[in-house]
Amino acid sequence: MKTVPESFIRANTGILSPPHVPEVSLHLASEAHDLWLKTEEELEEVGLPPPFWAFAWAGGQGLARYVLDHPEIVRGRRVVDFASGSGLVGIAAMLAGAAEVLAVDIDPWAETAVRLNAELNGVSVRFLGEDIIGRERAADVYLAGDVFYDKGFADLLQPWFDALKRAGALVIVGDPGRAYCPRQRMTALATYEVPVTRALEDSDVKRTTVWRFDSSVVDR
Repeated sequence: MKTVPESFIRANTGILSPPHVPEVSLHLASEAHDLWLKTEEELEEVGLPPPFWAFAWAGGQGLARYVLDHPEIVRGRRVVDFASGSGLVGIAAMLAGAAEVLAVDIDPWAETAVRLNAELNGVSVRFLGEDIIGRERAADVYLAGDVFYDKGFADLLQPWFDALKRAGALVIVGDPGRAYCPRQRMTALATYEVPVTRALEDSDVKRTTVWRFDSSVVDR
């Protein structure tokens, strides 16, 4: 890293609440397009990967909303917030009564973002900056917001989610209609109209579905 993550985050974000999850406060980019362009133009200078942690993506917002509205799915349980980004989903799980939450993301900047955002909301969220795809079940519930945006990544996730499900874990996904979402392997739990940033999504609202991964559902 060529810059200090905490200093950059504090200087380039504001404390905002995602429109679909007003109970949670996060350090978010108030001018999404400007920050995204700045990242691309100054990547080498700043040493910053694309700041996915600086935005409340539709899949994460929908999933966090579902968790807060249905706290029984995480209450008293160990939870993994996979590909956590800002930590929104994990924070929602803690607010809903999870016993513990581990936020997992391979972006090293996400560690600082999750820590700062958890502090804002008065909860404790642990962080792991490793690729855990393929690892054996280590939690009761796995939450994944907006992870089916790339075919190669989706092809890795499906057998892993299947293995976690067969090992007894509950796997719940928030997806805003990404092309590689394996809908035939999942059961829809809820659908939301989630406000998003047009500069990133080419839309003001994304229809987002919360799914339960169900390995037994293959022909639908």
